[in-house]
Amino acid sequence: MENKDIIKKALLFSGLDDEYLAEVAAIAVRRPFAKGETLFTEGEKAEGFYLLASGALKLCKISPDGREKVLHMVHPIETFAEAAFFGDGRYPAEARGVEKGEVFFFSRGAFMGLLERNPRFSMNLIASLSMLLRRFAHQIEELSFADAPARVASYLIELASRKSTSYQGKTYLELDMRKGELASRLGTVSETLSRTFKKMKDEGVIEMDGNKVTIMQMEKLRMIAGK
Repeated sequence: MENKDIIKKALLFSGLDDEYLAEVAAIAVRRPFAKGETLFTEGEKAEGFYLLASGALKLCKISPDGREKVLHMVHPIETFAEAAFFGDGRYPAEARGVEKGEVFFFSRGAFMGLLERNPRFSMNLIASLSMLLRRFAHQIEELSFADAPARVASYLIELASRKSTSYQGKTYLELDMRKGELASRLGTVSETLSRTFKKMKDEGVIEMDGNKVTIMQMEKLRMIAGK
């Protein structure tokens, strides 16, 4: 698939005509990454931002004692690190590959030139950053007020809306991260996550086989999530 065909699917570049899409594609640098590879670290000078073309990445923070807090899982066609254009010009978190893939890198200088020539880029950047703000506001709300079962249920519902299949009233999906990473993302520990999955399974809400999950009762899952 050509650069332009991938780029036009991203929110940041939506609504652009072919002429401007071609300009964006011209400044995009394709970079492959391996599973476990770090694209940038927290505090590193931000030279630009990225669009995930394939594979999976996580944005995380590392505590002084080496513990990892997963902030967000990046999926294909998402842009990330746009916020580094503002503030102190440094990446606020670390980006690391969960599975091998490829990103498009957009240098700060080249993209700022596009912003100056086309106001549509500025509006799209505002929309993209607003979505990022809403996502983190929702995450803070969940971590502050929702218990572990509600957080797990919300995660499964959100994942099902993005990547699942349904048949005869059941919804089939696969966890998009390891359980340890998921526990970190949900602000809990692996033991609590395992107990929550077991309780849901015992109550007939879900079935699990490794990372594969079958949602047996979606409405009950919504009740647990408080939705």
